[in-house]
Amino acid sequence: MKRRITVEKVEPLARGWAKLDRYTIRYTRGDGGEVVIHREVHDHGHGATVLPYDTQRGTVLLVRQFRLPAYLHDGDGFIIEACAGLLDGDDPAQCAKREAEEELGFRLANLRFMTTVYATPGAVTERLSLFIADYDHQARIGAGGGEAHEGEDIEVMEVPFEEMRRMVQDGRIVDAKTVLLSLFLERELGLPPL
Repeated sequence: MKRRITVEKVEPLARGWAKLDRYTIRYTRGDGGEVVIHREVHDHGHGATVLPYDTQRGTVLLVRQFRLPAYLHDGDGFIIEACAGLLDGDDPAQCAKREAEEELGFRLANLRFMTTVYATPGAVTERLSLFIADYDHQARIGAGGGEAHEGEDIEVMEVPFEEMRRMVQDGRIVDAKTVLLSLFLERELGLPPL
């Protein structure tokens, strides 16, 4: 089989919190025709996310935080989501545990890997590993809220899982990773769809 993709040029556009590059590629289509395509690709690394569940109380831990792209689109910008972060050299499981301690203030137990996804494969290189874990109030180690020196100002939310499911269904939760984790936990608990 003929090689279908040739990267002809990479132009750095921005280097800051993330890298943004413009790629020029030559692509051989399935019918044999060739096209030249230009695409911008955003790269800020890979990450992990976790949805902690308290089996005794039927609650989950979520965060609410400001997200500039959401603000630019709908004017509010405060998104309810599962805690997450960049790997920063850790493996995904270590990252999920670290983020839960920093953002939620809880030490997790029984971390369970669900899957790894590309949330926006047309423009962003990030692969995100999704986990579910157990927590209880005996494992609280701090207030959470994230790292102020990283610009984080995170509100920790503890909600019944049934309420989270309704929030997904009625659009109060619109974050893709959080919607997926809700469905994974729903399946793990054997719950019928709402």
